[in-house]
Amino acid sequence: MLVKFPAFRNYQNLTSSNEMDLLKEQDQFDFSEAKSEREEDFVLIRNFIKGDETTFRTLVIKHKEKVRNLVFLTLGDAEYVDDISQDVFISVYHKLAEFRFESKFTTWLYRITVNKCRDYLRKKRVRSIFVPIKDSDTDYGTGPFSEDVDIPNLVRGAIEKLPERLRIPLVMRDIDGFSYKEIADSLGTEVGTIKSRIFRARETLKVILEPYQKELKV
Repeated sequence: MLVKFPAFRNYQNLTSSNEMDLLKEQDQFDFSEAKSEREEDFVLIRNFIKGDETTFRTLVIKHKEKVRNLVFLTLGDAEYVDDISQDVFISVYHKLAEFRFESKFTTWLYRITVNKCRDYLRKKRVRSIFVPIKDSDTDYGTGPFSEDVDIPNLVRGAIEKLPERLRIPLVMRDIDGFSYKEIADSLGTEVGTIKSRIFRARETLKVILEPYQKELKV
């Protein structure tokens, strides 16, 4: 049976003008008492639960780039970013009525995103047993500096080399700006554990990027 998502079906086809028009539609919602993005999201979720599915599209527009960013930096594979991001929001669509309003929507959203990434990585590890490793894979952080080095790509590559348990907390903290508690809630672990993993991730990055320290300071 084909399930249709009226408020979601155009996710990949949204243009900048579409997004602006849809964001303007928020004027129909009562944000007068909303003091932060958290409260704004809560208003949208409550309207969705009451039956207004257009609010779901607004949630997608507000948060899709955060999801895509986390997926890309977690997987290091641009090919599947849109597919996994869409899978994330399909899960959100089905589960949104279960949202308890006990934490920020983004904390809940990132928990779903991380789980989807883990599912992908688990399947990828299984496939790798049967597929030879490519000899041409880039080895970031081991060669001498070149004027042609793409620093942003170099840093992304270094992040990709981190193990998953270090990479995800680092991305959520240093790139997306989540608090330690929000990360801990999303990943289902203790704040102290998250702080330790982020510290180890930063120290590991320093080692990987050591040959490029002079260029990174520019």
